[in-house]
Amino acid sequence: MMVVTINPKTNKTTVTSVPRDTAVSIPGYTSDSPSKINAAYAWGGTKTTIKTVQKMLNIPIDFYALVNLGGLKKVVNKVGGVDVTPTLSFSNLGYTFKKGIKTHMNGKKALAYVDMRYKDPQGDYGRQTRQRSVLMAIVHKTGSVSALLNQEFIDSISSETQTDLTFDDLTMIAKDYRTATKNVKQTHLQGAGKELNDQSMEVMKKSELQRVTNFIRNGLSLSYKKTGSIAVFSSTNSKSKSRSSSSTGTNATTANSGTNNSDYGYGY
Repeated sequence: MMVVTINPKTNKTTVTSVPRDTAVSIPGYTSDSPSKINAAYAWGGTKTTIKTVQKMLNIPIDFYALVNLGGLKKVVNKVGGVDVTPTLSFSNLGYTFKKGIKTHMNGKKALAYVDMRYKDPQGDYGRQTRQRSVLMAIVHKTGSVSALLNQEFIDSISSETQTDLTFDDLTMIAKDYRTATKNVKQTHLQGAGKELNDQSMEVMKKSELQRVTNFIRNGLSLSYKKTGSIAVFSSTNSKSKSRSSSSTGTNATTANSGTNNSDYGYGY
């Protein structure tokens, strides 16, 4: 899952990855909390997913686009393939990638690159990095998104995508936001692995949620606001086991999470 902002006033674009296993209280399904954020789509579709991200980070979301792997493959092939420098060496689906060596990828090879998860020591975080690198390679290859905006191509991937953007919206973005796509800043929401509700989830510290909220709101030239209140967070004094580290700090409203562990909490 990615949150993308494009700001024509500052000529800047931001791309933020949100881990699929982020622990949250999903609006409308709080009795099942905490839950993984990717359950929002399975339970309530795009509307619930958007509402969950908005409430988690206290940010506006104007549009959405859902692209499956088949759609990504078609986009990569449409631009004539992309050049990406792998961040680690591995093999997947019959393709081999070497760390630090720029590699030209067609649609199938790009899918093999972004879809691998379990051979990456960073797990889903590593996959997020690879997904962002392919997305940026597509943007850089075209010089803008305009090369993808013709009705014939959009019709060809309609079965692989879902969006509330109209063709006129896409045309406006290509025309008015072109310069902004050349100045891209990237980040991801970093958590720590915890066992909650018998599932492995990524739990965020409040300061990390605030950092990402600030990053996205700054990208939109919006004023400061406290981060959202539905993400499960760990206290800075947590003694429970974790698989990865995260930032320290404060700035969120807390409440008892119902997990019978004082190290966790979330607000509404």
